[in-house]
Amino acid sequence: MLRHEFQPGRLVAGGFLTLAGGLYAGDAGGLWDTPWFAVIPLVVGGLCLAALAGTVAQAVRGRRRKVPAGDGEGGHARDLREDGHAPGR
Repeated sequence: MLRHEFQPGRLVAGGFLTLAGGLYAGDAGGLWDTPWFAVIPLVVGGLCLAALAGTVAQAVRGRRRKVPAGDGEGGHARDLREDGHAPGR
């Protein structure tokens, strides 16, 4: 049983920031020489990919949460909260 919902955007962002930290740690440990500006494209690209992954996940998640209304409103879809109930009820 999952304790929270899966958030792929945070996973992607965390992976790229960990990679950037690893590059600087290798530089600090003397294993290689990393220029200060080399990590900027890595972090910016990772954040852009994280935003894309989060947007796609939200679009898929939002599409699955729509259910037909059973209160005679002509079959319009209504949004559900996390607990499965309609807002305001």
